[in-house]
Amino acid sequence: MATRVVATATVRAVTGRKLIATRAALTLTPAAVQRIKSLLQDKPEIGLKVGVRQRGCNGLSYTLDYASTKDKLDEEVVQDGVKVFIDKKAQLSLLGTEMDFVESKLTSEFVFNNPNIKGTCGCGESFSM
Repeated sequence: MATRVVATATVRAVTGRKLIATRAALTLTPAAVQRIKSLLQDKPEIGLKVGVRQRGCNGLSYTLDYASTKDKLDEEVVQDGVKVFIDKKAQLSLLGTEMDFVESKLTSEFVFNNPNIKGTCGCGESFSM
């Protein structure tokens, strides 16, 4: 089954922030939870899937797709009634990351605030670890 790209995402390196030990591999802000709920409303999919792929100036970028099922090695994050599945290739790069949803006059996008990133490209789409 082919996946559909849900949205683009921006990555921000977070400096001066220590990893916070939580049970979840990824935490969601209230804005991200609300946006995911609205994306999944009236859809047969059960959640969103976060992946990582080779792309851009710095090497890696996150992908967001609808998920109909949880794959065997996916990490499942359930928060405030929404499910986010993390692909096995993206799990280590997301530890301690906060997923937010930001809207401005020109854009609306998910933003990954990640303390593990060493560098990002100028547009914020790709990162290096």
